[in-house]
Formats: sequence, C-alpha cells, structure tokens
Amino acid sequence: MTMDRSIGDPVTAPRVRLVEIDAFERDIRLRLPFRFGAATLERAPQAFLRVRVEDEQGKTAIGAAAEMMVPKWFDKDPALTPAQNVDQLRTSIRTAAAASLEASAPATLFAAARLNELETVRRLPGNPLAAGFGPSLVARAALDAYCRLAGLSFFDAVRRNLVGIGGLMLPGDIEAEAVSATLAGLRPAGSILARHTIGLLDPIAEGDIVHPVEDGLPESLEAVISRYGNRWFKIKLSGAIDADIDRLARIAAVLERVPDYRVTVDGNEQFRAPEDLAALLARIDAIPRLSRLRAAIAFIEQPFSRAITMETPLGDLAARLPYLIDESDDGDDAFARARVLGYTGVSSKTCKGIYRSLLKAIRIRTGCVPGLFLSGEDLTCQAGLAVQQDLALVSALGLSHVERNGHHYVAGMQGAPEAERARFAAAHPDLYEQGPDGPLLSIREGRIASGSLGAVGYASGALPDFEAMERLS
Repeated sequence: MTMDRSIGDPVTAPRVRLVEIDAFERDIRLRLPFRFGAATLERAPQAFLRVRVEDEQGKTAIGAAAEMMVPKWFDKDPALTPAQNVDQLRTSIRTAAAASLEASAPATLFAAARLNELETVRRLPGNPLAAGFGPSLVARAALDAYCRLAGLSFFDAVRRNLVGIGGLMLPGDIEAEAVSATLAGLRPAGSILARHTIGLLDPIAEGDIVHPVEDGLPESLEAVISRYGNRWFKIKLSGAIDADIDRLARIAAVLERVPDYRVTVDGNEQFRAPEDLAALLARIDAIPRLSRLRAAIAFIEQPFSRAITMETPLGDLAARLPYLIDESDDGDDAFARARVLGYTGVSSKTCKGIYRSLLKAIRIRTGCVPGLFLSGEDLTCQAGLAVQQDLALVSALGLSHVERNGHHYVAGMQGAPEAERARFAAAHPDLYEQGPDGPLLSIREGRIASGSLGAVGYASGALPDFEAMERLS
C-alpha cells in the first residue's frame, strides 16, 4: 500500500484486510456500585480485541481495542439476566470477528466497518445496539493496526480521510464532497473537560458514606470536586419524582460551592411519558433552592424507554430544554427521526462505532438545521485502551467536555500486570498519574490532558499484555 495516496479521496484510500482476530477478557470489579436506571453494576468483564491487518503489499501490523461489557444498557429486557446480557455482547464479538475474516477482498477501513456492522446486525437480529458492539471493537482495532502499519496517528488518519469515508457505504443524506473538507477541519484540543457522573447510589456529601472504601480515592461528590476540580457533571435520574427531587436538592447544596458549573441530566429510559418528566421539571421550577441547578442544565438525555421514544413527541418539553437520544440511537436514521420529535442532540460513544460518531459530526457541521449538537458519553471506559480511544475520538470531534466515569468506579488499570501498567504510564505521562497500585486517570482543574494520544496508532503508545488475559469465554 502506498501511504501517499490522494488525501481525502475514498476511492483511492488505502485498502487492508483482516487476517487474524483474537478476543480476550478481564474481570473488572468496581470499587463503588454504579446504579444507572434500574440496574446496579458491581462487576463486569472488559473485552479486548487483538487483530492483524494486511495491506495490498502483504505487510502486516497488529492493533487492539477494549470495552467494558456492561449489562442492562445495550439491552434492558428484564427477562434477561446480567450474565445473559454479557453473553449477548460476547456473541456479537464472535459474530463480527467471523464476518470480518470471511471478507477476502481488501477494503477501506470505513467500508469494511460498515459492511461488518451490516452483516453482524443481519446475523443477530432484534437489538442493533447489542449486535453493533462487536463491530465497533473490530473497527477500532483495525484502525489501530492500520495506523501502526502506516506510522500515523489516529488524528492524521481521520483528518486526511485515509479511513476512506465515502463511496457506496456513505449514507445518502451526506454529500460526498463535504466529507473530506469537514474531516480536514477537525482540530483536536490538548485537553478536554471531564463531566463527572453522579450515579444513583453515589454518596453526595462525606457524611453520606456508610461503608467507606478507604482506598485513597474520592467516594462522595464533595470529595470528587475537592480532588479533581470538576465543573461539569452528569446527574442520573430514577424516574421516581419525590426521590429525584430530594437527591437533586442534596446535589445542588454541594454544587453551590462550585463556580460556573454546568450539568446534564440522564433519564436512562426511566420516565414512562412526557407528562411524568414535565411533572418533575415543574417541581424543580417551583423550588427556589434548585433555581441555580435548573439554570445550569445543558440538556436532558434519553428520558423515555427506547420502546416508546421514537413514537413519543417531546411537545412542549422541547421548548424548555435541549434533549438528546442515546439508547435510541441504534441506526443511521435514528437522529433524523428523533429530530422530528423535538430532539436536537445525539451521543458519541466508541461502543456504538467510531464512524457513526464521525458521520454524526459531519451531518451536524454541514447541515442547515441550527442548534443540533453532539455530546461525548461514557460507558465506564477503563484506563488504558478504552478511555484513550474514546478520548481521542471526542477530541477529534472538537467537543469541549465529555462524560467520564470509569476512573471513579474502578481504581486504575485493574487486572493488568505491573509491566503493562508501567508501559501505559510511560507512554502517556500527561494522561495518568501514579497511584498506590499503578496509573490513575489524571484530572486537574476539571480537565484531562490528551496530547500524548497523538502517538502512532489509535491513541495508544502501548499495547496490553494479552497473554495475561483469559480468552473470550
């Protein structure tokens, strides 16, 4: 493959093919229980993918990706156990890997990712979010391998459109000529504001802690602010109005000490109808001590179940605050359908696909509809590959803040051998600080530095120790 091919031309973008895929996992135990919606997460396996790509001249390189297999987010069906939810994601990885290896002809990274997602979803019908988990990992690992083969950073590969966004795989609502110009204009910043997640079980004040972890890391919201200096926060709601009002009042009392703070509010599909959400907002408006918190709300995320979201117009709610879809964002046309209902925002998550996020950014930047926005959201991205690749993506998209929660619920690179931890810490000294048991995500004055993510590869100057992991069960 000639690395100097025409910049920005998907027809002449580099072609590669996947020749090896290996999947692994590590069990991750949370230091604090994370409750979101109706689910409480205490442990979950983290999936790792290692792939080898080959270019048209027969040269090869290895790349990798990682993501937590979180139950009760991709599929909230109460009939399924958390273990069955995780098995859904393992099945998606296996299916995506098999489909990728069946493709014999070299293809651009973008075309290969799109075809793999389409084929995996076809083979696993019923839940596009769960089915798309495996293809998202394959796409990231393949991009990492290509960047290492070409001696490029993720940012260079995207801005020069060497990933090949365009051609027949481009959604029909995006003009081909706008793609490369938009990508070339992306300018990653050297840091990004961390939006701290306040889970439903999280202690708000230090006095709320009943069984302290005592591991040197903050547990309460008060301690989080003291240590990290966050000014952006994400508040999880339960849908039970009285309980939510009481908790919001306690949160507001702590945030009162933070200058110029902003919040996003996550309904996590817990509200049964617009009237329920309207009742909560009316209660908030009527309580003077919540006035500053109310004024600080940037948007509300996914208030209704995905089963009813696309059939439920926001109506008058849309005039009061911006709204964003997350779980309902399960296909190319989801945002367009949601916009008709009053939604103006959509999420970026690496677990939903890096090219999906890039296509959303292109739509928003080149569209004629004002007020549309893209927001970076977390799915407990862990220190190492997962958090680095997600941070690089949102940085490339030009977002000013991103939800970060993996560092709060898990202490550093849990389960990784000491040598692996040391490699990541040395490769990314701006991103990590040394804790008692290895590197911890560094957040100072509410910001995460990301300059080292411009290393050759997809945002990682190191690779995990795959031999220290279990094969995907």
